Amino acid sequence: LWKMAQGGDMLSMVSPPKARAQSPDQETGAQQEVGVDMIGSKRIARRVVADHGIVCALPKERYGYFGWPSIARTDDGVLFVAASGFRFDHVCPWGKSVVTQSKDNGQTWSHPRVVNNSPLDDRDCGLLSLGGNKLLLSWFSSDIRSHYEWARNAYGLSDEEQKRWEDVFATWSDEVVEKWKGSWIRTSVDGEAWGDPVRLPVSAPHGPIRLRSGRLFYLGKGHFVPGREVTNYVGAVVSDDEGKTWVEAGRVPFPDDSDPDHFCEPHAVELPSGEIIGLLRYVNKEHDRYSNFTMFQTESSDGGKTWSAAKYLGVNGSPPHLVRHSTGALVCVYSYRTEPLGNRAMISWDDGATWESDWILEDQAPPRDHGYPASVELPDGRLFTVSYQRTSAEDKNCGLVWTRWDLPGRAES
Repeated sequence: LWKMAQGGDMLSMVSPPKARAQSPDQETGAQQEVGVDMIGSKRIARRVVADHGIVCALPKERYGYFGWPSIARTDDGVLFVAASGFRFDHVCPWGKSVVTQSKDNGQTWSHPRVVNNSPLDDRDCGLLSLGGNKLLLSWFSSDIRSHYEWARNAYGLSDEEQKRWEDVFATWSDEVVEKWKGSWIRTSVDGEAWGDPVRLPVSAPHGPIRLRSGRLFYLGKGHFVPGREVTNYVGAVVSDDEGKTWVEAGRVPFPDDSDPDHFCEPHAVELPSGEIIGLLRYVNKEHDRYSNFTMFQTESSDGGKTWSAAKYLGVNGSPPHLVRHSTGALVCVYSYRTEPLGNRAMISWDDGATWESDWILEDQAPPRDHGYPASVELPDGRLFTVSYQRTSAEDKNCGLVWTRWDLPGRAES
């Protein structure tokens, strides 16, 4: 695996943009999804001005799958992307945390470097700039043995491949699983050397944020901690010592007619007022009154101690990643898993009171597996969004891709 990670001829890293940028008035389906959600947000599908490229891809290799990325920009302008990489597929026992970087605003990327590799499946990498060249990496490590039967059938594993999986599982004693299973962070002073892992009681794909006070703030789903019962909650934990220790702040109340088990994968952003807005994924496989792949919104005005009841947004897509743009706009990017597949954005010009949803970032993702976009703002005001997908429908593996796009102007009311 290490030789594969170093093999430059096997990795597609140079990212010439696709010549496909279009202005919003060129979008042929500009009025295809008009509607109003439960807090009055406008839903009109339009396309942003964008170009696209590849962070990394190993489309045919046995251990060439990458997924669930996040992105951060350090003070010296370097872009870092973290993801779960060098995997067999969406579910497998070989996931590990990898980091790649770009010093030219995303045009070219370094080879992915393994920075975390527990005995379990290391998934969903969050990444946060702590100022200077400091970074914080988050992930969770999963015991996926209960998914083996599904994977064996879904992937059509050969006898030889099944033996590989079972040989790994044979090393997972109860003691090993209890030691490594859970949600984690670790920090780096330079993106090269990383400190010891710290376990947390919550998890979310894109990890914590930093508040203006310097406090680290992590809105996440309750996660496994040895000796503690995991309940179906979304809550915030905070750290005032750069992530060494964490304390619980408060939990988000859910609507009475929702299922707490369906809420997961939240992300948060702080407003200039100090109010914190959180968006939560809702996965509704029982088909109650809410749609299956959507988002709810909650707010806190006291640093995450108390939260408003989560409100249904009615947006078709999830999970969320939030940034506050230099214009003052709140920008949320999310996966869109209805044809045409891809990633979209919703924008709020009034601190989350209303949203313009369904701005199309990319709508050519091949079927089965894609999404989890995350964004940073570039010095020129454009947004740089990373996600994962197959780069062609024939590929075995997903790779990491980027979209660089212009923030649209405020829509007329």
